[in-house]
Amino acid sequence: MLDEIKANMNKYNNLLSRYATANDKAIRLVHEDDNDIRPAFFRDIDRILYSLSYTRYIDKTQVYSNQNNDHISKRITHVQMVSKIARTIGRALNLNEDLIEAIALSHDLGHVPFGHVGEAILNDISIKYSKRYFNHNVQSVRILMDLEHNGIGSNISLQVLDGALCHNGEFVDDEYYPKDKTIEDFLQEYELTYIDDDIKKHLRPMTLEGCVVRISDIIGYLGRDIEDAIRLGKLAKDQIPKDIINTLGSDNSEIINTIIMDIVQNSLDKPYIKISSNIYKAIVDLKKFNYEYIYNNANSKERLQYYKTIFNTLFDYYYQALETNDKDNTIFTLFLNDMSDNYKNSTTNIQKCIDFIAGMTDDFIQEQYKNYLTVMEVKSGKTK
Repeated sequence: MLDEIKANMNKYNNLLSRYATANDKAIRLVHEDDNDIRPAFFRDIDRILYSLSYTRYIDKTQVYSNQNNDHISKRITHVQMVSKIARTIGRALNLNEDLIEAIALSHDLGHVPFGHVGEAILNDISIKYSKRYFNHNVQSVRILMDLEHNGIGSNISLQVLDGALCHNGEFVDDEYYPKDKTIEDFLQEYELTYIDDDIKKHLRPMTLEGCVVRISDIIGYLGRDIEDAIRLGKLAKDQIPKDIINTLGSDNSEIINTIIMDIVQNSLDKPYIKISSNIYKAIVDLKKFNYEYIYNNANSKERLQYYKTIFNTLFDYYYQALETNDKDNTIFTLFLNDMSDNYKNSTTNIQKCIDFIAGMTDDFIQEQYKNYLTVMEVKSGKTK
């Protein structure tokens, strides 16, 4: 009976492309008994969905922070769109949709409060105090391997971890080829990202499914970020260059459909993901436009300074608490007290502070900063 149920759960395995990653190819860093009826990557999806880090997507910035508009994208919106886009491409190409969904849902778990702006600030802090780089894609892997389940990790498959590590949508190519890797290869790349800032430009996924998520990350934000900017009155539709509109479409739906259809037509039954030259050029041009008119202007100088103050102040506050063993501090009561002994004993105080801050939502980090100011007022005797 159990074998029959497992066969039902794995029936789509027989329809996969010869270039797809079959469920029985899943690799885990920690061996576990295979009594679960769920296919390996299906199991990963559940572990990611039920993680605390996934729950916190709901209040993390996509592009615009602190906006009094419920229709502006949050990180959770982006992640779900990437998952849907990637699964559409994956189904059309007969790839493993479970693996695609697991990578897509996990790829941004490591994003910090206030999006890429917060990531840049935390990276500066990490370099200053530990001479190690901070990147959200690397933190996504760290969360799944070392932080979830109170510092034990979720034992996610290597293919999903690798897809998250290599997803970086900041770097667009016209062709995406997977790269064969062993566990040792993956772990070496992962460790190098902390000490070599250039390596992130050269990371390549080990599966074709990972390649699909990587390009889908770009597809997922290009048009939607424009819609958010227009909705907030920060951009007018007629500012978008006509040649881009003529090639990709005039709204998010058309942009997504155009790129998906181009990829599917150029990649069917191929060991790579391919974008035609004219679509690729339009994507590059639109990405450049978005940086100039959206991302580089999403926050005022005053707002950026406010974020820097929050991050740096809280890092110093938490680090001092760890050094003095101030167990009343929230880094103990809300984070470390629930973590495993292995995490507490093997992690530096600098990294503990970075992990705590990186995992915060936009609202929570601002609440923590307000609490810090209140504590400082009490200590200075300004309040009764």
